[in-house]
Amino acid sequence: MITVGILTMSDKGFRGEREDLSGKEIERMIKALPAEVKAYEIIPDESEIISKKLIEYVDDKKLDLIVTTGGTGVTPRDVTPEATKAVIERELPGMSEAMRFESLKKTPNAMISRAVCGIRKNSLIINLPGSPKAVRENLTVVLPTISHTIEKIKGSQEECGKI
Repeated sequence: MITVGILTMSDKGFRGEREDLSGKEIERMIKALPAEVKAYEIIPDESEIISKKLIEYVDDKKLDLIVTTGGTGVTPRDVTPEATKAVIERELPGMSEAMRFESLKKTPNAMISRAVCGIRKNSLIINLPGSPKAVRENLTVVLPTISHTIEKIKGSQEECGKI
């Protein structure tokens, strides 16, 4: 069972002015792994808070997977990619590129997504955009690789491809 943390970056959500539909969509979709959500929070779009939460979820809570939603665009308050890059040890650009590639088939706005995916210690961190529709489109792309990716991060020696 994969342990999961969900972080929603939303100033309005944090203040209780908006329902967090994106985080709930992640929670619904992630059960297909199978996975269990062990932590779920809505936090403001503040780089330092985001970085601290990511570190807490990895270092203290030892969660296998942290999925974030929100803050991946180009507005001045969109700082999730920078906060994520500040704490990951290795980036997984292929995951981010695959999400943007598939999203571009649906909207040209996908090219302004700055979502980052990466590894901190034994955990996988995936940034997703902030709308439920974008969460579905992006998470659908990487969902089939998550279990294998986490196994490899944790040191599995199993072959990646079968001949």
